[in-house]
Amino acid sequence: MTAVESRPAGVTGATPARRPFGARVGAFVALTKPRIIELLLITTVPVMFLAQRGVPDPLLVLEVVIGGYLSAGGANALNMYIDRDIDAVMSRTERRPLVTGMVSPREALVFGIALAIGSTLWLGYFVNALSSLLALSALLFYVFVYTLGLKRRTAQNIVWGGIAGCMPVFVGWAAVTNSVSWSALVLFLVIFFWTPPHYWPLSMKVREDYERAGVPMLPVVKGNLAVAKQIVIYSWVMVAVSLALWPLAETSWLYPVSAVLLGAAWLKEAHGLYARAKAGTVGAKLKEMRLFHWSITYLTLLFVVIAVDPFVK
Repeated sequence: MTAVESRPAGVTGATPARRPFGARVGAFVALTKPRIIELLLITTVPVMFLAQRGVPDPLLVLEVVIGGYLSAGGANALNMYIDRDIDAVMSRTERRPLVTGMVSPREALVFGIALAIGSTLWLGYFVNALSSLLALSALLFYVFVYTLGLKRRTAQNIVWGGIAGCMPVFVGWAAVTNSVSWSALVLFLVIFFWTPPHYWPLSMKVREDYERAGVPMLPVVKGNLAVAKQIVIYSWVMVAVSLALWPLAETSWLYPVSAVLLGAAWLKEAHGLYARAKAGTVGAKLKEMRLFHWSITYLTLLFVVIAVDPFVK
């Protein structure tokens, strides 16, 4: 499946004479998708505490946060440049800067490439070469493998495309230790198995948007019941994998207890969604967004515990 042909980006919005400086600045910031980057940083900084077994160098944390934001922002800007035709026909994305014309496609492309180069040089100079290489690989994977390769071609797009969102744990670990460990790999896998059941409920909610745009998200291809079943499977695997960090990282009692409690709450929501889908519930009563919102809370709390745990022992 491919995206439908849509109106050129910018036909609904601002001409050069109607693009005030403040709005333009806000539009370029919006290209970086700050709310998504917040979640990426939530998984980066706590890993630095775990790798350090205490408080990492505050300056190093700041340098990683800046570099991580620039790298993820560049990837997101390039994603918006590539997907501007899709964004124009989806109600969820129709106000994005390229669709409204607040930013031109050329500007977005140059901006994304500049952030990609700048972030790579920043991390390489201020942090280390390994973290720079890992961040660059995540950016390239997100742009070329997910956005250009998977998104419009397979219902498994978010499964494998989610690998890019797992890389910040490697970046954070490498920033402190200049290496990658088994503990970091476990956290990588936690986010890998977290991503589909996090995103699929949202795609269930906006299924018509994806269908109109010709994007083969799993709810469009398989329907709600099949998606809910996959969510349950991925959720169980995610919770099981999260517990593997306990022996590998030699955490205190705080982490396994928290992982079990948070995982139990997640599984309750996942099975609830599956039960409603199995009963044929549709519309607002399906309550698919409950799991979407809880998934953000789950990941945030789990990684806060990861940051706090070194101080409990």
